[in-house]
Amino acid sequence: MNTEKTKVSPLYLQLIEGMHRDKLKINDAKLARHGSIDIDDHGFIDFPEFTFEPETCEDGLVHGCACIGRNFRRFLNEMPKYINPNSALACCWVGTFDRFAPFGIADEDKPHELDETIKKYRITQAGFGGMNHLCPDMEIGLREGWKGLLEKIRYYRKKNNPPDPDFYEGEEQLVLGILEWVKAHQVYAQELAAKESDPFLRDNYLAIAKVNGELCEHEPRTFREAVQFLAHFQAVDRTFYAGGALGALDTLLEEYFERDIESGILTEEEAVWMIASLFFNDTHYTQIGGLTPAGDREVTSRLSFLILDAMHLLKIPTNLGIRVHAPIAGQGPEPEILLKRSVEYTIEDGYGVCYSLEKGISEGFSKNGFPVELGRMRVKCGCNWVAIPGREYPLQDVTRVNMAVALHYGLKDLQAQETRDLDLLWERFTYHLQAMVECVKAGYDKHYEVMQRNRPEIVLNLFMHGPIERGLNCSNGGVDILDLNIDGIALATVADSFAAIEQRVVEEKKLTWDRLFELLDTNYEGAERERLMLKNIRRFGSPGSRAQDWAVRIRDYYVALCKGSPTRKHHLMIVPGLFSHGDVYAYGKTLEATPNGRFAGDAISHSSEPDPGFARGVDTFSPVLKANAVALTQAGYGNSAPLHLDIDTGLIQHSGGVDALVALIHAHEQAGGTLINMNCVSKEKLLKAHEDPKAYPDLVVRVTGYSAFFASLSKEYRQQIVDRFLDE
Repeated sequence: MNTEKTKVSPLYLQLIEGMHRDKLKINDAKLARHGSIDIDDHGFIDFPEFTFEPETCEDGLVHGCACIGRNFRRFLNEMPKYINPNSALACCWVGTFDRFAPFGIADEDKPHELDETIKKYRITQAGFGGMNHLCPDMEIGLREGWKGLLEKIRYYRKKNNPPDPDFYEGEEQLVLGILEWVKAHQVYAQELAAKESDPFLRDNYLAIAKVNGELCEHEPRTFREAVQFLAHFQAVDRTFYAGGALGALDTLLEEYFERDIESGILTEEEAVWMIASLFFNDTHYTQIGGLTPAGDREVTSRLSFLILDAMHLLKIPTNLGIRVHAPIAGQGPEPEILLKRSVEYTIEDGYGVCYSLEKGISEGFSKNGFPVELGRMRVKCGCNWVAIPGREYPLQDVTRVNMAVALHYGLKDLQAQETRDLDLLWERFTYHLQAMVECVKAGYDKHYEVMQRNRPEIVLNLFMHGPIERGLNCSNGGVDILDLNIDGIALATVADSFAAIEQRVVEEKKLTWDRLFELLDTNYEGAERERLMLKNIRRFGSPGSRAQDWAVRIRDYYVALCKGSPTRKHHLMIVPGLFSHGDVYAYGKTLEATPNGRFAGDAISHSSEPDPGFARGVDTFSPVLKANAVALTQAGYGNSAPLHLDIDTGLIQHSGGVDALVALIHAHEQAGGTLINMNCVSKEKLLKAHEDPKAYPDLVVRVTGYSAFFASLSKEYRQQIVDRFLDE
């Protein structure tokens, strides 16, 4: 296999650089109108003049499959058409549908019986109503095409003849709208070609028109048609409810790539340009590399290298992951070359791919009672999450159980008691944590009952195995595997707090229980010495520390709560996770002071990671300690808890460079880690960009599992990256 970097001529480099410049202009316009954007660097084009008047139900909301489908069809037809002159592809999206329509759930279908519990425990992401966090099988679309999907809907509508046609009516209206929208882009491209004097641009517009015209009539047959089909999907998927999963890009497109290269209708540099155009269109999550389900063969191909090169040349936020696994006997060196090159690009660019780790994902998933072969089929397709394309409904990354809130109420319970000890605090903490988990489980039961008639996965249903055949939404039994996720957060905050109490109050008796409660109630006012005494223990991440023991104990209890029983009413499987996204400041804002020396309102800890500064005074390379702590405390059932490596380029140069990072990635994979997100930038540059982000509009970082322009983030979101970085 050819593993060389792609040779790209000045013409195609100019086109890719043009998309880079246009991306910066588009983002500047969005920031000027909307302010900081603390989520995925979505690729929507802002059209301030665009408005939409929806058709609503009697309650004034848009819900139900048919109502959504009719509105979506109109929305696509009214949405501005767009083709970037540097791109090989047509279309864009103008923002999520709920920005333009009151897209909601009927009041009688909401879980109001949980309102009091949700309010008490501040559960802002309770699972109920979660959308789009599943991975489509885009092979369905590539095999059927838009017209084939329409015929499939009509076939099963006639075959099943449901008494309520709402589901099939909505799906049909959606696909009719997509076909009309694609046709409109064919016409628009022809109009642009008629006005264009530059021969290359005119021919490109005509090629775009031809591709979109072909996709109105049949399934994709060439590499360019397949990439354009994926771009159509991206725009529609993001528009509906900010969906972002795409799948294993190299295996999806490999057949088209090899056939077109062999027939001479495609060159490698053209393929890189087309992939870069897809990345420009949106930051949908994709994966390259990995194993076959049997685990006997690596899927890395020449196209995998071209996709990596496209990301590197474009230099905009791109949510691409590489699946990393232990070497396979008898296989070639290509996977290791791909991994090493990705690290080289990260050091050169400051950010790059993330690393989805095979052992923790596949072997962990098998602990849920599934064959490990299914685990290997799971694809990195979200901020932290993985799923089997087309066959799994996991809803990862839509729930948050803030374990520090359970600790707060446990401390309040203890404060009201005459007898105080650590065992009683643990009992009260676990009582409240259980109440929080059971609340989310009950929300999932309600979700299972009502989402089909309220807010179905009208787009993703088309690309899953079962929904169209059964006439059932993904969330209501349309797919075979429902393994719903609950994410616990603030692990280090709670573990360090328990360890500080154990050491300073119980063992050393440097503080009384009453004094501890007074410090927390007054937010450490006038008590900096005592606050630092609580903070400056050996914290989680320090090997052999009592905080590390507490972290494992908390993790074990939390996992048992999730796995110990399914949901009560519908017996849905629950899979535990430990992922905070970038919401550590948002969850910290409403949280009182904690015994680890954290002030009220300060950020909580990230996912299952140690807090910044945990390794100060320890004579060890702190990324290794951090990696060990994250591997040790994985939830263990296949859901990703990331390791963030935000490293000074100078530190890398003095600590083994590329080879050291490659070794660390492999070691974390073998230790059971699941995901690594990496930034490599100089401390000086990061601090200057934090102070004046507009001076560094090109700086791209990985926030958690997603990437963004540093300048697009709010000060709070930038701060968490600075905190992590300076800790290294």
